[in-house]
Amino acid sequence: MTQPRTDTKSHLHEYLVAGRDALLWKLEGLSEYDVRRPMTPTGTNLLGLVKHLAGVESLYFGETFGRPFPEHLPWIQDDAEANADMWATPDESRADILGLYERVRAFADATITELPLDAPGRVRWWPAERADVTLDRILVHVATEVHRHAGHADVVRELIDGMVGMRVGRENMPESDLAWWADYRDKLEQAAKAAG
Repeated sequence: MTQPRTDTKSHLHEYLVAGRDALLWKLEGLSEYDVRRPMTPTGTNLLGLVKHLAGVESLYFGETFGRPFPEHLPWIQDDAEANADMWATPDESRADILGLYERVRAFADATITELPLDAPGRVRWWPAERADVTLDRILVHVATEVHRHAGHADVVRELIDGMVGMRVGRENMPESDLAWWADYRDKLEQAAKAAG
């Protein structure tokens, strides 16, 4: 039996990987249209979340530590159109975006593996008084951002087809059927009306 990892860097990295995997699972089994369709008034969509995080991880685990990601990502440049990183153009296929994110993940994982937690870096787009960072701070920042967007993906996927949970088997959801959820939602609606 192998011993569980106990070092902080491994724990942080495991949380980052878990968030990435939960986000990517939300795209499984959906059509090209469904992974792209805007499901909120601000346009939140599943493939856009993956594209956004590819840019985020490439910058935070790359440029921040003087290790630029080797591919040009036009949507993260200073002169890019607003929110260009939050949606996929018709010319950007799901395979393109997922392949990019796989390469970015490998790149980010190499930075995490090769540098110590106290490795210094600089986030040029943060205010000067906070711009000097360590790998530790960036790991926490990015893992938190990935999980935040995985939560967005949870809601978007539920709106598309009702699929819920962090992974196959819904280990984090109560065992239930559609009738149970309908009753539960009605209960919450009644509670909101009574409070309002």
